[in-house]
Amino acid sequence: MGRLPIRGGARPKGARRIQLDFNYAGMRYRPTIAAVPNESNLQRARAKLRRIRARIAAGTFSFNEEFPAYRYQHRPTRSFSNQTCNDVFDAYLVHCEARLAKLDLAYATLASYRRVIDATWRPAIGSRRFDQVNYSMLVKIADAKPVGKKTYNNIVSVLRRAFEHGYRDHPERHNPARGLKTLRMHRKDRPPVDPFSIEEAETLIAAIHQDWGEAQSNYDEFRFFTGLRPSEQIALLVSDCDLVKETIAITKACVMARHKDRTKTSNDRIVHLCPRALEVLKRQLALRERWQRLGTRIDHEHVFFKDDGEPIRHLHYGWKRWRHSLERLDLRPRAPYKARHSFITWNLMIGKNPLWVAKQHGHSAHLMLDVYANWLDGPDAPEIAGIEQAMQRSAAIWHQHGTSAERLTQAPRSRGKYVAEREGFEPSKGF
Repeated sequence: MGRLPIRGGARPKGARRIQLDFNYAGMRYRPTIAAVPNESNLQRARAKLRRIRARIAAGTFSFNEEFPAYRYQHRPTRSFSNQTCNDVFDAYLVHCEARLAKLDLAYATLASYRRVIDATWRPAIGSRRFDQVNYSMLVKIADAKPVGKKTYNNIVSVLRRAFEHGYRDHPERHNPARGLKTLRMHRKDRPPVDPFSIEEAETLIAAIHQDWGEAQSNYDEFRFFTGLRPSEQIALLVSDCDLVKETIAITKACVMARHKDRTKTSNDRIVHLCPRALEVLKRQLALRERWQRLGTRIDHEHVFFKDDGEPIRHLHYGWKRWRHSLERLDLRPRAPYKARHSFITWNLMIGKNPLWVAKQHGHSAHLMLDVYANWLDGPDAPEIAGIEQAMQRSAAIWHQHGTSAERLTQAPRSRGKYVAEREGFEPSKGF
């Protein structure tokens, strides 16, 4: 027979006693009272326990007066006297590492917690006694940081988590971090969407192909015509692709060179490829086979890879190349992530159902309508026709850009060195 549940902190203890369960001075106590554990006596015990907890919260509770015969009342209680904030931070990060090992926390999340604690909170209060830190001290430190709203909220939320972990041993004490409030984020506080026009995108894709070769241009063209997050695209495997159904399965991500078995939103999805994206995917898979025949080491299942055949592991891969081609074209500087925004806005501009677009790109319907509402009103007919034509195009991009058969078969590494020397770059992992 299983144990009876504790209801309201009171439960039967044998045939003639009732056990109470509460925390006091950082320790858990379970004294008993003499009473037959019938329903009426259990209700009285729960009422007594509520009064005890109220006196503990008010600081007027005396254990010796309430339970004079309890044999464990004089056991040592945990004290703040020799505990510093650094001790609490260390204990919290150890707990986060345990959660990471159990796949309950992402590596990037733990890294961000550690970065915030080490950069902001350890220098300011790390050596202070934990019990001597008050709200005024914490809010002064947070407010002194010259950062934006999002970063401020991250700084505050990490400290609140760490202090909550530390105060779990001392529930009778006031946690000063609870008073820290995050700032309200409004629509204007978000980075602007700022998508590329279809003409700008086509021009940039052609320039990247000319400057950096097929592997890089396929990677950037695919992001323009699927709207994948970079973390999702670099984690995409050959086994995730279904050329017959013209779909790809988005079930994982790669952040800070660590693979996760879930996406940013923890929701798997099937992305239906437009004809343009399907053609890019076929070209990329053919490129894998061609490079393998040429002796390039591709001993992985990733769809996209670097000039030397190694898989892409970092989200910033290709940024220098992207920026160089943008500057050469004299286009307005925009981050590569704007390719995702571009494809989402293009779908809305040609009249795709916003709910379908949200599902395809891993957004909530609310976010889709809130962030991309400006693109729900259809543009003029020529612009719509240009977007639709670009999405339906199936001709290989290199035929449009005049790539010769000789350049298609040359070794990828020599191609990368040639471009780097011509443009004055030294090959580096940052590319």
